[in-house]
Amino acid sequence: MNTQILKPWTRRDFLDRMATVSAAGALSLYPEIVAAEPPPETTSIRIVYDPTFAILCFGPLYVATEMLKLEGFTDISYAPFEEDDNYMDSPVLASGRADISAAWVLDIIATADRGGAIVALSGMHIGCTEIFAHEGIKSIRDLKGKKVTLASEGSAEKGWLSILFTYIGLDPEKDIEWVVHPYEEWGDLLTAGKVDAIVLWPPDAQVFRAQKIGHVILNSGTDKPWKDYYCCTIAGNRDFVSQNPVATKRAIRAMLKATDLCAQEPELAARAVVENGFPTEYETALQVFSEVPYAVWREYDPEDSFRFYALRMHQLGLIKQSPEALISRITDWRFLNELKQELKA
Repeated sequence: MNTQILKPWTRRDFLDRMATVSAAGALSLYPEIVAAEPPPETTSIRIVYDPTFAILCFGPLYVATEMLKLEGFTDISYAPFEEDDNYMDSPVLASGRADISAAWVLDIIATADRGGAIVALSGMHIGCTEIFAHEGIKSIRDLKGKKVTLASEGSAEKGWLSILFTYIGLDPEKDIEWVVHPYEEWGDLLTAGKVDAIVLWPPDAQVFRAQKIGHVILNSGTDKPWKDYYCCTIAGNRDFVSQNPVATKRAIRAMLKATDLCAQEPELAARAVVENGFPTEYETALQVFSEVPYAVWREYDPEDSFRFYALRMHQLGLIKQSPEALISRITDWRFLNELKQELKA
């Protein structure tokens, strides 16, 4: 892969480019809307981000800094993961170490079921996960009796894969041999046929495809029913949301504008994340933003996604509470409904 050398941009360069995009009609900087609202209750906001565990499909988080500043936030900080965080994002939000962030649907449901103070606020995108297998495996059904590797026994990917296997009629405990290996070994293990399948998120999926490690047997962005449901959403700490409704709406708006930017100007978004220190190459970031379906947040109903996954998690014993009761308690779509009207395409 040929790495493109990027000339560094200043903040003015980025804002000038956004203004050009806005003038062309792809994005609106909504000055009238922002000016008509009261200021945020707090000018500080903490977002989940850890470069050692970076998922690039959460790209809107990493390009939203300037949008957050335009919304009145002057102190923007990033909260890393801790060693005992078993789920990707939700414990950081639920513990109050962060205020708002992107989060995987299953993580929100599982964390809330355990009593975590987390609330889902908006959809972000669908279709970021891909299952890779070695050449002897042609379909998901071929994984019956085969080895599927995990980073840890309690990892988030096991929950999603268990739902997927159950959906096609396989028993995830009887029909699948789960094995645990460090992520750094997955490529070599798959190439050598020592494991049969792995699940990856961006940018790792794009890297594996570029290096021709295994082949994709399922893409949640193109394969039914997974392409019909959000995988990644925007969520917040419940206390922060209840105490700071204006700040919450402003933060969601900034992230949804950043989501639009990723969808409509992938080159600009890719450049922004690389220059902000995300550990990937520009070409890979551009591929991610060109492939992930970011443009659906106005169209899809996030509650459908939470219901779809919560019902299946309950059937598998992954959550204890009633799915309907849980969904009504952990979702708050009032900000999203307002922003859909304000930010019409």
